[in-house]
Amino acid sequence: MAYLSRFIRISWALWAYLLWWGLVRLHWLHPKLSPARKFAGMLAGLGTTFIKLGQGLSLRRDLLPDDYIEALQTLQDRVAPFDGKVAELEIERALGAPIHELFAEFDEQALAAASIAQVHRARLHDGRDVVVKVRRPAIKAQVARDMRLLKLAVRLLAALVPRLRQFQPLAIIEEIDNGLQQEMDFRREARNVKRFVQMFKDSQTIYVPAIVDDLYTDAVLVQIRSGGRRIDDPAVKEHGPALAQALVDAYLKQFFLHGLFHGDPHPGNLFIMDDGRICLHDFGLVGFLDQRSRKNLAAAMQAFVQRDSGWLLDAYQDLGLIAGDLGRAEFMRGLEELLEDYAALPMKDWSFSEAFIAMMRLGQGRNVRVPHNLLVYLRASLLTESAVRALDRDFNVVQGLIAGERQIRDAITSRASEAMKSRLKYEAAEALQELPQTLAEGVRRLRREGFQWRLHHRGLKDLESHLDRSSNRLALALVSLGLYIAASLLMQFELAPRVAGIPVPALIGYGLAFWFTIRLVRGISRSGQL
Repeated sequence: MAYLSRFIRISWALWAYLLWWGLVRLHWLHPKLSPARKFAGMLAGLGTTFIKLGQGLSLRRDLLPDDYIEALQTLQDRVAPFDGKVAELEIERALGAPIHELFAEFDEQALAAASIAQVHRARLHDGRDVVVKVRRPAIKAQVARDMRLLKLAVRLLAALVPRLRQFQPLAIIEEIDNGLQQEMDFRREARNVKRFVQMFKDSQTIYVPAIVDDLYTDAVLVQIRSGGRRIDDPAVKEHGPALAQALVDAYLKQFFLHGLFHGDPHPGNLFIMDDGRICLHDFGLVGFLDQRSRKNLAAAMQAFVQRDSGWLLDAYQDLGLIAGDLGRAEFMRGLEELLEDYAALPMKDWSFSEAFIAMMRLGQGRNVRVPHNLLVYLRASLLTESAVRALDRDFNVVQGLIAGERQIRDAITSRASEAMKSRLKYEAAEALQELPQTLAEGVRRLRREGFQWRLHHRGLKDLESHLDRSSNRLALALVSLGLYIAASLLMQFELAPRVAGIPVPALIGYGLAFWFTIRLVRGISRSGQL
């Protein structure tokens, strides 16, 4: 009965909004609220799951206009906290010990409360101040029920209004549901926090509070308590330019070097500590960019600055943003117009993120499909740009991104080079180890079967001779290469005796390899052909 009642409420809310929206479009109603505000209010009225749904939809700038995005971004899931005693019971159940054994002090009064969890102050027995994040009881079951009913309601709606299918509403809901399930698993958040702690462990400008080991489960998370002034606090303006540069550098490192980034850098999650470092909070939304995506985003940035519409379109295609019938000429016209608009502005007013959004909307949702990881990237990028401009109005975000991206690219190239050297050493060592067995097998095969390759045909003697010479040269080249590799590997060991600092076995290997190389070059020179 409860399921049926909830299903009726969800379905009625959706149909009522659509009916109201239709009457407004026909100018039969003149409402006080805009359709966007009405939609956000409808979601808020349906509770936790739908507030989270609205927050997820606020990422979909490829599908929704700006007024809907702005309305959905105002959705807050701050709700009344549940009883502190219940929170204690949930913590004890999750961590398997009484509160007094876990903490020297525990504040039953919640520090903050949201629809998924609430936070309490506490102190460990070793004196460290911490915050304890505890998930609301039964919230997972509630979300699972609401999502099932929502999907059923949307299926019925799409069957009656076929035009909705082009927006793939079920796929969008499924994507948001997956994100919500991850957000409710605090073990995942703990793993993310640990990765960010490691990422910024030596940073002089960024701080990430550590997770307390052995004090986290899927329902409870204990983290070192820290704080400071919000990044939009007027008191931090004095250090605005330095903080803006630090924030840009931090996000470049996340975007292009590690591919893992904090996805929600709004002012409530960025604090300036007393020592001047920026403290990152709340890792419930974390994005990931694979190496290919990072490369293509960097190419898109360069194309944007160079105002090269063809290169920019190619970069967007490589990112997987454009599907179906491309309509390249239409996109090119739109991009050229967009780039000309930016050319008329001072570079400090350029925004790569806003240009990204404008490009997504060129196809009016017909050709553009944005992967979820790029939606999270776009949100993080927009919020970072906003925070940077709040700190320093004259900061040239695009120029900073391009310059920083080049430095990061150099670091990636250096790291890749080291990785390639390590791989080459490993492969050479493996080949050297397997060489005796390979040669033995070859010798046994020759003894057993003999050399079976014979060519008997009139007019092919020259070809046979040429093949013999080529085979010999190839064999000699392989032997030379093997000797060079073997000698190089011997250089890695502390062997004696040495001549001019080179181990004698390595010197012999290099000498033989050089002799074979001379013979090979001489043979090729005599033939006059490679």
